[in-house]
Amino acid sequence: MPDAPPKFTALAPPPGAKPPPNKDDEVIETRSLRDYYIILRERLWIALPLALTVAIGLAYWQSRETPQYRSAATLRFEKPTSITPGIKAVSSIEAQTDAEINTYIRIISSDTMRNFVFASLSPDEQKVLQRPYVKELPPGAAPPPAASLMGSLSVQSSHTNYIIEISVTHRDPEAAALLANRYVTQFINSLREEKTGSDTTAGVFLKDRAAELLQKSKASDERLQQYMRDQHLVSLEQSTNIVESRLVAADGALGRAHLERLAVEDQLSLVERYQADHRDLMEISFIAGYGSVSDLRRQRDGLLRDQALLAERYYENHPKMITSVNAIAVVQQQLDAAIQLAIADLKTNLEKVRANEKGYQQEYDKCEQDLLHLRDVAVEFKSLKEQADADRANYAGILTRQNDIQVVKSMEEVPVTPLDPAHPAGAPFTPDLNRITKTAIGVGVVVFFGIAFGLSFFDDRIKSTWDVETFINTTLLGIIPDLGGLKDDDKYRLVLGDNQGAGVEPFLALYSAVKIHSKLDFPKAILVTSTVPGEGKTLVSCNLAGSFARHGKRTLLIDCDLRRPMLHRHFNAGNEQGLISWYESGATLEGDLAAHPRLGITPIGDNLSLITSGGRSKSPTQFLESPAFARLIEQLKKQFDLIIIDSPPVGAVTDALLIAERADEVIYVCRFNRAFRKHIRLYIKALRSGKNEVLGVVLNGLSPRRIEYYSNYRYYRSYKKYYGAQS
Repeated sequence: MPDAPPKFTALAPPPGAKPPPNKDDEVIETRSLRDYYIILRERLWIALPLALTVAIGLAYWQSRETPQYRSAATLRFEKPTSITPGIKAVSSIEAQTDAEINTYIRIISSDTMRNFVFASLSPDEQKVLQRPYVKELPPGAAPPPAASLMGSLSVQSSHTNYIIEISVTHRDPEAAALLANRYVTQFINSLREEKTGSDTTAGVFLKDRAAELLQKSKASDERLQQYMRDQHLVSLEQSTNIVESRLVAADGALGRAHLERLAVEDQLSLVERYQADHRDLMEISFIAGYGSVSDLRRQRDGLLRDQALLAERYYENHPKMITSVNAIAVVQQQLDAAIQLAIADLKTNLEKVRANEKGYQQEYDKCEQDLLHLRDVAVEFKSLKEQADADRANYAGILTRQNDIQVVKSMEEVPVTPLDPAHPAGAPFTPDLNRITKTAIGVGVVVFFGIAFGLSFFDDRIKSTWDVETFINTTLLGIIPDLGGLKDDDKYRLVLGDNQGAGVEPFLALYSAVKIHSKLDFPKAILVTSTVPGEGKTLVSCNLAGSFARHGKRTLLIDCDLRRPMLHRHFNAGNEQGLISWYESGATLEGDLAAHPRLGITPIGDNLSLITSGGRSKSPTQFLESPAFARLIEQLKKQFDLIIIDSPPVGAVTDALLIAERADEVIYVCRFNRAFRKHIRLYIKALRSGKNEVLGVVLNGLSPRRIEYYSNYRYYRSYKKYYGAQS
């Protein structure tokens, strides 16, 4: 079958039919561990030999490498605190940071150090380097120069201590140990020469530099002191704090005086409004509570009450009335005088608070000017002070360095000591059989899984229940085992009669599944089709029809594969009468169709009849699209409970799509590892686009072993053993 499916036009659904669900959405493969186990088991004998070949070849290739020996020597650097705490030499060779350790590693790995090491080798030691190469030379050939046989150098450091490891890889174990130890010796000698030559020069430089910085520090201090005298500064910080404190206090007092003035002005303004309106000033709380105003007011009110009582008993000219009037007049005069005194006192207080506010404002302005002046002074002061501090710090640093170099000069040795010398290795470093074995196993495992899952990615043929139910999104009706061991005449008659062989049970299970998933009652027509020829649709049609007949249903099996009919051969029937013969004779539906001579309905078992194709046709679409064929199916439903229609493969010709218009339900047969999933999914979508209900897929042609791990039909093996023993 070609990779690309044939092009065809799907039939449109009838009016009023519900749109089919979208089955062409992108599928997300969510497989279980069992699915991956099936993939590995299916491709075991492809992936395993390739993985073993790659792993063994890699191991063989790596084991053919030339043997190399590795020896390592270690150096230890003294810590900086091992001399005197706080002392650091100008030309110190002590490793104090990771950067300095890395610098020494680069020095050891440099070509200069390599040349020093080679120059230190004696003629006999150079012969040790040439020894493994001399053995491979033909007689009389000159050995390679020793300078090119220095091996491979590796220098590593530990981040947690002051230790450097120098390792050399060479074809001779003694040469590797010799070179590693010689690198240690030459590195220590180079540090010793660097220390001796640099400390003397540094001492002279530091002495001259110290005298220069001393004079500079004195000049900076003098400029700072002169500036402080000119600006009358004892301490800039203290003076600034004092002025800032005064400014804060003046600001607070000014704010309070301002509020007090506003309050007095409000009181005086209220009094003036009361006077202008001729209102009683006693309503103002300040006037009412001032001095003796409150007492005089109570005294006047008491006299007025007494006068009111006397007026009820006496006339105005009575002596007691005259005395009362005079007393009230005297108290009123005193009250008016007290009110005027309160107003005068309020005006006096206003002048006083205004004077205070003005004084606080002047104090605030003066403090502000003083603070601005100090800030201007601080810029120059800080600049001079920073310069003086920097000069003093530089001078102090030079003195410290002079002291350090004196201590370093007193050291007898450089702060580097050999820790462990290198020894000749007893076994080659490479090839490492343990590492080669692990690498080969790892590569083999990667190749094994890569090939297995890679083939699964590219192999799109249908294989498992996952392919049917998850990818194609269709119900799996049943799994039919591989019946290659049976005769052709027996395979198509398995369910007829009372046969109980091992191949019967899957078809009976398929019968049950069809009944469960079918939504239509009898009578009805079921179309059985597949993707490509040879997938077993005829086998499924015959035995499914036999299963329904076995359960008492009047069943009719129709061979609608008009291009390549086969049912008449499987049941030893003639093919002179049938669909084509009936159609060519006029396609009459009168009378009893079972006795129609041109239709040729033939009983082939209990409750089971057959209609053959009645010949061959190269273009059967005219018949399949005719109304006569549709009427024939409807008429046959009146005489039979179930019609099973065996059609051509839907992937080969479009006949099955035309027949599907006349059928009520569709069963799709797929042979294991035959048709492609994407094609099956496309054709089932086309079938669903009509009015038909696709009951599901029948997976055909699986061996008992594959049935066990490709599906949940584990009972098949037990069934086969049980019935096989009886037969």
